[in-house]
Amino acid sequence: MAGRAAVPEVIWARPERTGRGPKPAYTRADIAAAAVRIADAQGLDAVSMRHVAAELGCGTMSLYNYVPRKEDLHELMVDAVSGEHERWEPSGDWRADMVRVAHQTRALMHRHTWVPRLMSPVYGFSPNAMRYLEHCMACLDPFDAPFGTKMELLAMLNGCVTVYVSNELSTAERTRSLPWSDEQEQAVRIAYLGSQIASGTYPRLAAAFMEDAGPIDLEAVFARMLQRVLDGFQPRG
Repeated sequence: MAGRAAVPEVIWARPERTGRGPKPAYTRADIAAAAVRIADAQGLDAVSMRHVAAELGCGTMSLYNYVPRKEDLHELMVDAVSGEHERWEPSGDWRADMVRVAHQTRALMHRHTWVPRLMSPVYGFSPNAMRYLEHCMACLDPFDAPFGTKMELLAMLNGCVTVYVSNELSTAERTRSLPWSDEQEQAVRIAYLGSQIASGTYPRLAAAFMEDAGPIDLEAVFARMLQRVLDGFQPRG
């Protein structure tokens, strides 16, 4: 692959464009925006150097002068959408601010459904991601704990949100692919489940369903998940 380095490197440490020639026709922001448009419209698998080059109207090989590797392209994409995080004046209530961060992250992942697939600690230190982390750390100033604990809290919160949204997205994708409605499938599955519970083989599950037969309030589940994560970090005393 043209321009691929034989040793690890950080895209942000490279100049915007390598090689000689006229002033660069594109910026990294242009390239990232094109890749994000493709991913939003067609999914992450549609993002390729060739496809991005076509979106920009340039040759594929010339794009490698700006972005040496597809991994770098992914990092540019994650950084671009990280710039959508709102940064507000910390409220002084670190738990409330973390809940706000979590809801914002969830909304961002629903806007860009490919993001959970690219979540990686490696991409956590791009320019926009670092601004987001600095903001989160500022929100955690009232939380009396070492910086390592604060970073662990952010990582755990982000991980839980990512898994939760991934499940939401995969469920929605499966529903769209079915030749019948979600209501039809749920009716069939509930009928089967009812027959199994009535058999007496699963007394604990029967008790659980007797206690709460649903439907499940997914927004309330998300809110409880956040509170339970934060409870684990709440100072005791």
